[in-house]
Amino acid sequence: MTKSIKVIVIGGGYAGVLAANRLTQRDDVSVTLINARPSFVERIRLHQLVGGSDDAVVGYRDVLAGGVRLVVDTVTRIGAADRSVTVATGGMIGYDYLIYAVGSGSAAPNVSGAAEFAYPIATLEEARRLRPALDAAPATAAVTVVGAGPTGIEIAAELAELGRTVTLVSGGVLGPYLHPRGRRSVAKRLAALGVTVLEGAEAKVTAVGREAVRLGDGHELPSQVTVWTAGFGVPDLAARSGLSVDALGRLLTDETLTSVDDVRIVAAGDAAAPSDLPLRMSCQSATRIGAHAADTVLRRIAGDQPAPLDLGFFGQCISLGRRAGIFQFAHRDDTANRFHVGGRPGAKLKEFVCQSTVKHLANEARRPGSLTWVKDAHRRELLRTRRGEASGAADPADPAVRPGMRGRSGRP
Repeated sequence: MTKSIKVIVIGGGYAGVLAANRLTQRDDVSVTLINARPSFVERIRLHQLVGGSDDAVVGYRDVLAGGVRLVVDTVTRIGAADRSVTVATGGMIGYDYLIYAVGSGSAAPNVSGAAEFAYPIATLEEARRLRPALDAAPATAAVTVVGAGPTGIEIAAELAELGRTVTLVSGGVLGPYLHPRGRRSVAKRLAALGVTVLEGAEAKVTAVGREAVRLGDGHELPSQVTVWTAGFGVPDLAARSGLSVDALGRLLTDETLTSVDDVRIVAAGDAAAPSDLPLRMSCQSATRIGAHAADTVLRRIAGDQPAPLDLGFFGQCISLGRRAGIFQFAHRDDTANRFHVGGRPGAKLKEFVCQSTVKHLANEARRPGSLTWVKDAHRRELLRTRRGEASGAADPADPAVRPGMRGRSGRP
């Protein structure tokens, strides 16, 4: 069969790879994955790269379907009007459908000195810059980790386990997603590793220097290496291309993940904002949203109505060095419950999740359409309530309701 339908996937992370693989279910679809790097990055292992226990990289041949064409390049603009993308090396690539899976990275810090003296670790390149900086610092050098979410906790524990003197600071609470029981477990493990944890408004970092950080109460902490994990941002490609985005730059979509501007553009992963109510950034959601994005495209090609997003969660896992971790269980609506697994079993569960995530990608490459996930009706109820409070209008979870749609029609 002639492959007459061209689909471009922008971004080769968890969401993009899953979507690209799933699209190969149809023999008449040609799939092109455009990614800036020649290898897949295991983002959930970047703290291990810094600590020296993993390189956080997997060859695309191990996770990408053989029928997917990989283009190592950067998309600089999406031309929705003529259905093409412009790449950095020159030239344009046409598409019939496009999946926007550009992911996320470090947010530009608005704290004095942070851009000059702090080391973010949201991307492979950032993690690779941090590691030699740590190697060059004396073993007794003070290390400050800013941000106490999963990334901050993981890098703080990883470095402390290697014998580094680590202070973890946050203007909020330690592990904000965690249930109080889980939070106490994490705090206990960090204390055992020798990590000093500073929380609350007084611990908010207000300035970063070459050898110190200043806190909200005016106190200065010695810091020869400052690691910045506070906040994430998304690429501005959608905004630069004239597409509708939310306040953080994520592509605005309806509940089928279709752009509110163009039915030929579908979003997946961290850079998607369905109904202006994005899901928590995680590989757990990225793979499932990637699969749903592919299903939306495939349904449109078949002339069928795409289904609304329906995704349930099971929790969050955080490594606490190589010998301990925590698996925080959650309700399907992604709120933590009182149950968790810690210690060595928690570390084993974390490693199982890391391995399973890559396995999901590889399985989808071999058997496209095989990934399934748990459902949760809470999101639809939340959207119905919010929509009713806002305007008394119809349920936006209904795929027929497409707020702000200025769609370009044409053949599916």
